[in-house]
Amino acid sequence: MAKILIVDDDKSIRKTLRDILEFEKYEIDESPDGLDCIVKIKQNSYDVIIMDVKMPKMDGIEFLSRLMRLRPMPVLMISTLTERGAEVTLRALELGAVDFVAKPRIGLADGIKELSTQIVEKIRVAAVAKVARAAPAAAVNPSA
Repeated sequence: MAKILIVDDDKSIRKTLRDILEFEKYEIDESPDGLDCIVKIKQNSYDVIIMDVKMPKMDGIEFLSRLMRLRPMPVLMISTLTERGAEVTLRALELGAVDFVAKPRIGLADGIKELSTQIVEKIRVAAVAKVARAAPAAAVNPSA
């Protein structure tokens, strides 16, 4: 079964996601932010990373940008900021995220439980996705 890393600064969200995914027999690890996540992916191999966007120390977008240049792997963004058409969602997809799930804005834990079927299906798809290394960011020429 796939090994999943849940990256979210909200401990209750991590627990809710862990409960959902352990029920599906996934192996789960957790991280509270992007910096801790970097340490974990250096020490372990994951099939999918589930990541929040807004976190302390290093947010999900900055982490995703680094990850896709250095060690690409499937990432599913899950955040109150990731809604269809939202700028941050488009940026995450542009950087290489496989998909996104919008967290409910009210009643987070219960709302995520209601999205469990959608989350599990998106993880199944992400686990088999082929993710390519991102090209280094182009240098900006200020005189152009």
